[in-house]
Amino acid sequence: MRARSSLVEALALVEALALAGSVGGCKQDAAAAVNDAGVDGCAVLFGNPNDQTGLSDAQCRPTCACGGSAFTPPTYDAAFVQRLIDGFTLATPYAELGADPYAGPAPGDDPAGTVCAVLPSGDPKATPRPYQLVTYPSEDAARAAGAAVTHFGHCGVCSPLVDLAVYVAQNDLTAPVRACELEQPSDGGSALSADVACLQKLGFDLPCAEAWAYDTAHTRSKCLSICLANLDQPYNLEDGTLNPCIQCDEDESGPVFKAVAGRTRRNSGLPNAICRPCSEVRPLVHAY
Repeated sequence: MRARSSLVEALALVEALALAGSVGGCKQDAAAAVNDAGVDGCAVLFGNPNDQTGLSDAQCRPTCACGGSAFTPPTYDAAFVQRLIDGFTLATPYAELGADPYAGPAPGDDPAGTVCAVLPSGDPKATPRPYQLVTYPSEDAARAAGAAVTHFGHCGVCSPLVDLAVYVAQNDLTAPVRACELEQPSDGGSALSADVACLQKLGFDLPCAEAWAYDTAHTRSKCLSICLANLDQPYNLEDGTLNPCIQCDEDESGPVFKAVAGRTRRNSGLPNAICRPCSEVRPLVHAY
């Protein structure tokens, strides 16, 4: 994170940055699915809007009803979130990133059907129960191995269940991530390290926090002028598209973040305050 000339500049920059995830795919037919109330199900976006979203509940809701199939994720309660944190332990934790993943090009897309799944081991009654994260070529292959799919696409540093807990518990990560942007080192350490430490306080484990911090720094370097010009924009514009700052983050930082992190809320079937077309969401119910 570069030193800023003033706190005002820092606040303006941080207010502009909103982080986004990656894409998956919910089936969508060419013909719109119109429900009994006359609402075009394919026009309604998937998300859980708040005051910062810019869309009403009629425009965005936590359900996908398009193409002849419907997906509404369950409401995961606090007990479920706590079980993700306390009830499981990753047998082989991910190593620290060690270097900026944006120094090289983004890897290519996964083969169609790829999933990341939780493969438990040891005594089923053990708490916390050990598990491995395994990338499988398909949902069927994961089930045949006795694993539970935790997101679509390959496993990465944000695939662990402790990171899923943060995604489930926080409908809108933008505000706390912005706050972490303002964390300044008091001991001469780097601002990136301070950002990582702050993100860990949100519940992310170290490698996932590093992925987020590098993503934020890269977006800042690529999207500063666009984000400063769109300080007052909500997450979604009136037509449902993303505001230009968030779109710049998606274009410039999204592919590498997706490759490194593995998990996003869209490929995990989780709605949040940034609303998306159902075509970008993968239907998934979490049960471990």
